[in-house]
Amino acid sequence: MNTKRYTNRSDIKEYLSKVDPNVLDYIEQCETQIDKLAEIGYQLSKERNLPTLLNLIIKEGMRITNSDGGTLYLMTEDDRLAFEIMKTKSLGTDMGGISKVPIPEQIYPVKLYTADGTPNHNNVSAYVGLTGKTLNIPDAYENKDFDFSGAKGFDERFGYRSKSFLTIAMKNHENDTIGVLQLLNATDPESKEIIVFSEDMQKLVESLASQAAVAITNVRLIEGLENLLESFIQLIADAIDEKSPYTGGHCSRVPALAIMLAEKVNASTKGAFADVHFSQEDMDELRIAAWLHDVGKITTPEYVVDKATKLETIYDRVHELNVRFEVLKRDVEIEYLRALAKTSDPTQQAELEVEKIAKLAQLDDDQQFLQACNTGGEFMADDKKERVKLIAKHRLTLNGEEQALLSEEWVMNLNISRGTLNDAERDKINDHIVVTIDMLEKLPFPKHLKRVPEFAGGHHETMIGTGYPKGLTQDDMSIQARIMGIADIFEALTASDRPYKKGKTLSEAMRIMGFFKKDQHIDAHLFDVFLEEGVYQEYADQYLDAIYIDEVDIQPYLDMQPAPPRS
Repeated sequence: MNTKRYTNRSDIKEYLSKVDPNVLDYIEQCETQIDKLAEIGYQLSKERNLPTLLNLIIKEGMRITNSDGGTLYLMTEDDRLAFEIMKTKSLGTDMGGISKVPIPEQIYPVKLYTADGTPNHNNVSAYVGLTGKTLNIPDAYENKDFDFSGAKGFDERFGYRSKSFLTIAMKNHENDTIGVLQLLNATDPESKEIIVFSEDMQKLVESLASQAAVAITNVRLIEGLENLLESFIQLIADAIDEKSPYTGGHCSRVPALAIMLAEKVNASTKGAFADVHFSQEDMDELRIAAWLHDVGKITTPEYVVDKATKLETIYDRVHELNVRFEVLKRDVEIEYLRALAKTSDPTQQAELEVEKIAKLAQLDDDQQFLQACNTGGEFMADDKKERVKLIAKHRLTLNGEEQALLSEEWVMNLNISRGTLNDAERDKINDHIVVTIDMLEKLPFPKHLKRVPEFAGGHHETMIGTGYPKGLTQDDMSIQARIMGIADIFEALTASDRPYKKGKTLSEAMRIMGFFKKDQHIDAHLFDVFLEEGVYQEYADQYLDAIYIDEVDIQPYLDMQPAPPRS
């Protein structure tokens, strides 16, 4: 009697080879399949692209069973099984998934329920989808339990013979069927004859289907979370849009422009960005940062964001200004009538009328001047500022109280040098970037979005440390943050929906961008890509009205070199 103890794998295999070599072969085949299944599980767990994942599932199912064909269905929200992938090796067909051939439109999803609401148990895939049970059918032509008219029609049309079927439900962690995997015509590797799917094959494919369901669920969960994040970002942009129609367009156009420039940088094969490559995750990170770059404006008061004139707060106080001038004109009329009543001399009466007309004309001129000042503009000269101060000294009586025509606050606003915002309001506007960074840094972004606050928060910085809020230089900033700066400035220059200015033509915007390049407010190398690759033109063709698109000679701006910073 052999009393030797076999304690390791090699000894066991040696013993089995002596007892029955076929047993050893079977064990080795099983080990290979298990190892392969473990490898498949790993591949399924790391794949994040759904079409690629589905292709991997059906490919491995066909390999494990050496089957000639396979179909993969996914459950739809309206209780149907949609064809996702169809393969038949012997016919050379490969449709759906990552294939370039889509599933034909005339191949409709399989209904799980009939028109009267009863379960569709006549169809194999519908039955499996409804019950979750595996069906292993040796020969479709001999089966009387299910309707194989579709398969038989296919056979007749293509000279094929559908015989053995293995149909397995893919169930998620809640035991809900999310799809069905159907394999067709298992084939003997040596004789090439169509055989029945064995019990071992069935168990392996059921294990594959279980792993596949988990992988599909994970991918869908990740996609769902990403869609939720995208929707939330869109919701924030919509909220800003509802708050101010003058920034909503900005929030959508800046991402488009930033991605256009990033794609050109990505494609660069020479120059400063020849070695730069953005992955798809990098591009997604930039796009999300661009969408969120002005999220801090949610906290900015509407009257500041929308301030169309210098005197506007909750309303445009130019109307109050006009009332004050009407009071002054009334006082001139009253003064004239009182003086007229004191004299009967025609000469004096004529002089009084001439004086009245002159005063009224001067008031009209002063009123029109202040109205013009109120609209804002590119620059207000010092002599105009002095005239505002002089006009402010007019005295009038309102509600029994004598007061100056213009308060100090009104004079300060009317004397704003550029635009419509005073220093306090501009600080409030500028503060939005601080709020943006603070808000974004509090969000628990996943690893591949960790740089969103940095990208979004750098669009008001310059290359020489003169920007805000952190006074960063080019070396402190990522390429993506510098891209954001160019996108933000160019969109703002060309926008035609701002309340305080008209949109600039392409050539006017480019001239100003040239000054920004020279003064090192923007990245000179990025701006060169912006010019050479025609990003400005591509953007203009998509987003600008035709009246703003004119010819641009980019060579002077390419030749322009950044000036050294002023000491």
